[in-house]
Amino acid sequence: MSLKFKNQHGFTLVEVLIAAFVLGIGLLGLAALQAQSLQFNFSAYQRSQATILAYDILDRIRANPSIASINSYTQAIGGGPPGGQNCQAVNADCTTAEMAVFDRSQWTCSLGNWNNTAPCPNYGIEGPLAQGDGSVAIALNNDGNGNTSAQITVTVTWLDNRTAKIDQGEVQRETFTVDSIMSVTQP
Repeated sequence: MSLKFKNQHGFTLVEVLIAAFVLGIGLLGLAALQAQSLQFNFSAYQRSQATILAYDILDRIRANPSIASINSYTQAIGGGPPGGQNCQAVNADCTTAEMAVFDRSQWTCSLGNWNNTAPCPNYGIEGPLAQGDGSVAIALNNDGNGNTSAQITVTVTWLDNRTAKIDQGEVQRETFTVDSIMSVTQP
């Protein structure tokens, strides 16, 4: 008796296992792609926040550009919020220099490294950057004709722990720097 096979229908078990394996590899690749996307999306968010914060202090300086106040905006990395008079309080009567100290205090609080340090909780400010810090360097230039300009360099640094690379035991911080030149008003 001879067996005659007609055209075979369906899959064999080996074909099903191979298809499941290929599908599983594809799904793992898709999950890894999604994880990378979330990581870099958060890093882009932090860079956007650093950019906004750098331009925030520049706008605060532009709103108060007097010779009496300009040097009050100078800030070093790790300086912390200076405190000072609350110029947003009802009936606050701040000089331009006091307003500069208040602006710098609010800006430093908004960076993120001093979320639990006074006066930041009193302002209700919580910065979005992990270990965010910043500096403001100001160099005054007089052109000899009575016109004074200020060259302002703002640097914002933060720890992006999602993309940080450890180099010889030190964590590399992300940095955003912006330079601006503006005229300074005489008293």
